[in-house]
Amino acid sequence: DNQIPPTQTQSPQLGSPPPPGRARVPASPPARPPARGGRVRGSLPAPRRGEPASLPSPPGSTAAMEKETSNSSDVSASHVGRVRNRRRANEVTTDGNKANGQTLLVSDRNKYKSMLIRTYSTVWMIGGFAFLVYMGHLYIWAMVVVIQIFMATELFNLLRKSSEEKQLPGFRLLNWHFFFTAMLFTYGRFLSRELVNTVSSDHLLYKLVSGLIKYQMFICYFLYISGFVWFILTLKKKTYKYQFKQYAWTHMILLTVFAQSSFTVANIFEGMFWFLLPASLIVINDIAAYLFGFFLGRTPLIKLSPKKTWEGFIGASVTTIISAFLLANVMGRFQWFTCPRKDLSTGWLQCDPGPMFKPEHYYLGDWVPHWFPWKDVFLMPVQWHALALGLFASIIAPFGGFFASGFKRAFKIKDFGDSIPGHGGITDRMDCQMVMAVFAYIYHQSFISPHNFSVDAILDQILRNLTYEEQRNLYEQLGEMLGNLCKADKLAACL
Repeated sequence: DNQIPPTQTQSPQLGSPPPPGRARVPASPPARPPARGGRVRGSLPAPRRGEPASLPSPPGSTAAMEKETSNSSDVSASHVGRVRNRRRANEVTTDGNKANGQTLLVSDRNKYKSMLIRTYSTVWMIGGFAFLVYMGHLYIWAMVVVIQIFMATELFNLLRKSSEEKQLPGFRLLNWHFFFTAMLFTYGRFLSRELVNTVSSDHLLYKLVSGLIKYQMFICYFLYISGFVWFILTLKKKTYKYQFKQYAWTHMILLTVFAQSSFTVANIFEGMFWFLLPASLIVINDIAAYLFGFFLGRTPLIKLSPKKTWEGFIGASVTTIISAFLLANVMGRFQWFTCPRKDLSTGWLQCDPGPMFKPEHYYLGDWVPHWFPWKDVFLMPVQWHALALGLFASIIAPFGGFFASGFKRAFKIKDFGDSIPGHGGITDRMDCQMVMAVFAYIYHQSFISPHNFSVDAILDQILRNLTYEEQRNLYEQLGEMLGNLCKADKLAACL
């Protein structure tokens, strides 16, 4: 008679005795044995100093029954587990202006303060850059070297551990040994002709420089292999992993950062136009992307850079391509930009700009409406090449910035440094410039530079492969050949 039907459920009232003939069901499962140094879950904690110890409630009291009921509810909840509510694909977050947990620039409350700081730094950088352009090619080369040193410093410090460095005195010096060895090799290949032309007036210095250029590859290899031996001799038992990690990190910096940025120097001496135009297009693209994203950015572009938007990317692309076409016409009018520098001097340049920088006439009569005022236009052939540079700067070069963003996320840092207020470090500003410098150099060598032998190319081979006596002998033989031509009734041709 006292049994409860299986379809019926009863809950005992608080404080009532259990039904006759049934044993009390424990309110909580038996406690597990405590871990070493721990206590049983649910047991009373030890009283703090100065507080009275709390005594357990007597069995059968109302407080004890309430505690048992709460314990049973806690246990049942723990057995059920947590319920995770996943957002469906068609659901929208409460804040539509957020991407990957970060607020877009268009809805950032502090964006005007950040914009003021970035504008102030940008004006100073553009002003200093314009002054160096006015000073000449040698000063811009010095600027590039300083930038490379700052970039290497920021990247070397990224994986640096002070606890490990204390056990390896002089290990940081090894990184800079590899860096300056790479600098000597790269610039020795790019600027050998300009260096020889600079010292050609001094006989002793000319012989010294010519010998160094001839054996430059062997000298650089000897420096590198000495650093390799130095690294092996400094290996310590407890720091093997750290040392090899730093060795690989140093070579990655030299390949991905220094080698790419060194093409900038080659572009400078080919004609400042091929350095200044690509660098300006990257700056214009950055500024336009920031402004379009600042005022119109709503749609996130890529997860690696949550604040980049499609509106900023498209607006910057159109602005960059138009600017490339117009800037090429303006820069192509100045010989200071178009003439190549054949030595390391800082004087003014005068040269024949070549057909690439000479305006050509185009008649637009059938291509424009009758009311259009400009039917005849004069465009330089280099402007069409500038469109290719602008297209690369607006579509491909930004992926250098995306690569840097992913790199920073991998190391859980916001910026590579803090040397430029509002922008971060030097590496944060040079990520796209490195990609653009390599493309500008390859494009110039493939489509602009003549492929046939030139006087400069032949002289470069003579300086690299012939000794001073051999060069003098060649000069005398050329003189005899020209003299024979003149004796053969070709005086007018010789003159």
